[in-house]
Order: sequence, then C-alpha cells, then structure tokens
Amino acid sequence: MYDWLERAAARRPETIALEAVGDRTLTYAQLLTAARRAAAARKTPSTKQVVAPTRGVAHIQTSGARFAVSLHGALLAGVTAVPVDGRLSVTERRLRHVAEPPGPDVATVMFTSGTTAAPKPVHLTLANWEANAIGSALALGLDRNERWLCVMPLAHVGGLSILLRSTLYATTVVLHERYDTEAVLAELMDPKRAITLVSVVPTMLSRLLDAGLSRPPTLRFALLGGGPIPPSLVARAAAAGVPVATTYGMTEGCSQLATFGFALHGVTLQVAADGEVLVRGASIAANTLSEDGWLHTGDIGALDANKRLRIIGRRSETIVSGGENVAPAEVEAVLLEHPAVADAGVFAKPDPEWGERVVAAVVLRSGQQASPQELERHVAERLARFKVPKEIEFRPSLPRTVSGKLLRRQLA
Repeated sequence: MYDWLERAAARRPETIALEAVGDRTLTYAQLLTAARRAAAARKTPSTKQVVAPTRGVAHIQTSGARFAVSLHGALLAGVTAVPVDGRLSVTERRLRHVAEPPGPDVATVMFTSGTTAAPKPVHLTLANWEANAIGSALALGLDRNERWLCVMPLAHVGGLSILLRSTLYATTVVLHERYDTEAVLAELMDPKRAITLVSVVPTMLSRLLDAGLSRPPTLRFALLGGGPIPPSLVARAAAAGVPVATTYGMTEGCSQLATFGFALHGVTLQVAADGEVLVRGASIAANTLSEDGWLHTGDIGALDANKRLRIIGRRSETIVSGGENVAPAEVEAVLLEHPAVADAGVFAKPDPEWGERVVAAVVLRSGQQASPQELERHVAERLARFKVPKEIEFRPSLPRTVSGKLLRRQLA
C-alpha cells in the first residue's frame, strides 16, 4: 500500500512538497488533500478528470503541479501510473500506451528513452523506488531542508525519481517546466533560493559553466549523468567551485545506480567478459532481468581495483572500422576537451575499404573557430589513429531527447 505522501504530510504538513516555478506551490498537507480528491475521482470516473480510468492504469499526460497531484492520486487509489510526455507525437504516445494492468505490485510503468531502439516498458514497484531512494540518500547524504531543483521532465525517470524520492524524504522539489540556462543559473546562484541539489546532463552543465556558474552558495551536489561524462567537464566544474556527483543510471533501475562510480547500496555491478555492464539489486525492475538474474545494460564499461565503474560506451553503438572497435562516446569526450567545441556526436558511415568510417558532428562555441584538421590533430594526440574521425561536420545543433540524451541514430 502506498503511504509515502500520508506519512510525509503527517510528519511535515507545512513543509513545501512542490514549488513549481510559474505554477502552484503545494505543502505536503495541501498535496495530500488534492491527491485524495484525485484518487476519489479515479474511483468515480468523469470525462473531466485528470487521471484516466483505463482498467487500473492511469496515463498521466499533465505537467507541473497537476502531474504531481495526478501521480499521487493514482498511487493512493492503487492504480498503476504511466507518465507520458505531452510533447510526444500521437505515434510516439501510442508506443507508450499500456492497455492492461501490468500486475498488482507495479506502481509505475516507465518507458526507456528509445535512443538506440524502440521504447520498452519498465515495470517499477514501490519497493524498487524505495530501495533507490535509500541508496541515493546514503550516497549523497540527506539534508532535512533539501531543495532539489528538477529541470528534467517528470515523465522521464530522471525527473520522476526526484519527485518520488523527495516524497519519501518529506523534502522539497523545485520544479522548472523546461531547462533554461539563465533561469537555472539564477536559481543556483541566489542564496535565498537555497537550492541544495540539482540533476543535470553534461550539455546542461557545460552551458551553465559557460554562462558563469561559479561557487553556488547552497549547492551540495550537481548530479551529473544521462550520458557519457567528459573528464574535462568535471575538471571545469571543479575549477569553478561546482560540487559534482557523477552518476550512472537508467530507467530499469529507477534512474540512479551508481554515484562517483560506485554502486548504490543494494545494487551489484559486474562487467562481463565481453565488457558489458551487468546490474542487479532491489531497485531493478523484475521484467527487465534476463534468465541469469542480471540486467544486461548494453553499456560497455570497466571496473578498477576498487570496483569503481567507468562507462566506455554503448555496445550497440560500437563502430567497427578496419576490424577495430571504436566507442563513439570515447571520441566525443576527447572532442569536448577542445576549447572551441560546445557539443559533439560521433557516428559511422559505410566505407568500401574499412567497412565503417568514424564521422563526427561538431557544434562550435559561439565566437570560436576550429578547422576539421585542427580537431583531427587534437584527437590523434590523445587516441589511437583508427579512432580519429575521417570526417568532421560542423552543425548548428545536435538532436537530443528532452532529457538531453544524444539521438545518435539521427546524426547520419
């Protein structure tokens, strides 16, 4: 039975649960009252209700405070919540539709981002979410006055995890409907806003540093994940006095699986003989486990002597050029170390001699210049010759998901 919101409201009724910028601010007492109304509406269907009555499944397509109310209302009513990003096309929404209840214990059905394959449903229970919240708190510490800035869509596991963890902690979520560099910078640099945590992807952090983020006064950690993390970006953040907590995670594990390279409490990481990262633990959705009991992530990684994980790239994205394997993420990380490069994406093109050739799409920083030859030399000084892009294309932007992941399939 879902009682997280009721417990939070009993312990800290006047604490702000959700501060949705440009929308409503709700205390835990207010959120509970609104969620109970939504739960009651779920039991007495009406065409105007936010939570849709689809045989025990609530497809939630709202945003902001209404999303939070709808989500908690569904969970209070014992209904499986299916967050759906309202910005998706009709075709994309159909791919994320759940027509039959997935099981009595499933609290949410999330869908994978679909960057490398069709989106897949992930059945997460309250026990999965609770294990993740506990593991995250043990890794990051927990401030009673936590104010977690959420700039991720709530229909994405990165955003939803912030909302659910904060409910279990009875702390505050500060929600922005979309990422805006100047707005986020203002939040982080204003001591009166008292932001203690923020979750960002590498492109977001890079833009914040470019905009002048430096020594944010109340920030405990900027959680950095959602894709390959260039070491140069972490170094830039450290030089600017921005405390970064690198994270590794995925939808199948309630977002966060490792922080600072180390597995969260309750999570076991293993690297198979072929380099694939395998995961199991209390936060992993049961319907995503293979017969061997492991989640086969599709990521290629390595563990050092201290069991610290380093992600090299995606197995499905490996480029085979002249019989040599090239991880696009490794080449991207090196390109991003160049001071003129704002964004980079590496992909393969067919090659009659080598089978595939390495190609890079590069976005230059405003006012910066760099030639293809200069960038090729930059990579050649740091990586083996077969990993150096044979072509470099300059583009105004790269295709990314709403959560900031590179859509590599759209680069070619």
